Amino acid sequence: MSRPRNSPKRRQTLVFRTYTLLDELQASATEPLPVEKRDYQIGRMKKALESIERAPKPAIADWRMLSDAVNIVETLIEGGVAEDGTGLLHDAMAALAHAGRRSLETPGTPIRLDGPGLLAVRAVLESYEEILAAIPARVAIAAHRRTERRIQEIHSGKRRPHDVEILAL
Repeated sequence: MSRPRNSPKRRQTLVFRTYTLLDELQASATEPLPVEKRDYQIGRMKKALESIERAPKPAIADWRMLSDAVNIVETLIEGGVAEDGTGLLHDAMAALAHAGRRSLETPGTPIRLDGPGLLAVRAVLESYEEILAAIPARVAIAAHRRTERRIQEIHSGKRRPHDVEILAL
């Protein structure tokens, strides 16, 4: 059966999931993620921040990595698992959104965070590292999965008032 002539083509979005439901169910309900997994994840996020801060031409993947970390922290806070002790979560979100917009509006400009943005994102990453060391692996994986689903919802047009979407990055 073919699509009617005047109907718009539906854009297929490739969905990548870091964890599956099986990963979540098999994860410890009492112990944190294994140290190797935490170190790997936090190490990648710290390298992304360093790249955004110092690299001559930071990669978009660095920006995405930082955005993912901040979004996961937001999910953990909204779920009552953690608190925004620094009060910088929304500042970090705004700084990343601003950096993404600026990069889109001025092609060729490296994606960068301003000074307050760097401080806010760094503080949120430090909080995330502490949170990961304290919460059960199952809770961490569930938050990661919820965040990925929420991002997919944003891309499909289901936004909450404070959600920000930078499509082209």
